[in-house]
Amino acid sequence: MSPGSAEQSEFAVPRMDCPSEERTIRMALDGLAPVHALSFDLPGRRLTVWHEQGAASTIAERLEPLGFGAHLVETRTGASALAGLPTPEAQGGAEARTLWAVLAINAVMFGVELVGGLLVQSTGLLADSLDMFADAAVYGLSLYAVGRSVTHKVRAARVSGVLQLVLALGALFEVTRRAFQGSAPEPTGMLGVAALALVANVTCLVLVSRHRDGGAHMKASYIFSTNDVLANLGVIVAGALVAWTGSRFPDLGVGAIIGLLVLSGAVRILRLR
Repeated sequence: MSPGSAEQSEFAVPRMDCPSEERTIRMALDGLAPVHALSFDLPGRRLTVWHEQGAASTIAERLEPLGFGAHLVETRTGASALAGLPTPEAQGGAEARTLWAVLAINAVMFGVELVGGLLVQSTGLLADSLDMFADAAVYGLSLYAVGRSVTHKVRAARVSGVLQLVLALGALFEVTRRAFQGSAPEPTGMLGVAALALVANVTCLVLVSRHRDGGAHMKASYIFSTNDVLANLGVIVAGALVAWTGSRFPDLGVGAIIGLLVLSGAVRILRLR
């Protein structure tokens, strides 16, 4: 990209706050010929795009259907537009190995929490297992996308989105069914499985934290893993409240909240073109 044809556009993205949304945006812009590089600031909810001259409106059109509220803040031109242009060095082998490890942990814990949630009748665990699945799907898509065509990437994303949608709707149906027909979550088993999931997510957080200064991608993954730990703590608190009060409603409440978050992520993935 030569200075004469270079532009750098900054977008505000008010509803972008985790790596799954970052990767949704990456897939939406993937294959767009004028785009050369992306940089994400999740805490600041900002996206910087390096592109050829005059492509800002096309990029905005790709972002609008995702529902993140993205809008153009400013566009820089000329030599100054090349400032901060990311290099490929941020995609090192150590980071890839970390992502594979995090993917494996999330995939295994999806199965553990799903089975555990069914055995102890906990909608909170069932919904948190979907969060694990969503994480694994996002990391898996990120790794699968390397060297693939745009068509392959979008197709894979949509398959993941459909599966997430089905699972999220199933979890919300189960929450509704148990709210009306009753349920008896077993707090000891619920706390045990949730504690195991917490250990898994803390392990992911430690692995990712080693690379959190290695680029926007790993910084985003660090924030994502932190959010997962907080979600696990929510399930543990719900389990403690079930044990203390004898009421199933803390479990149902946590299950509904996590199910809605997974559903929202699935809808955004399915909006990719």
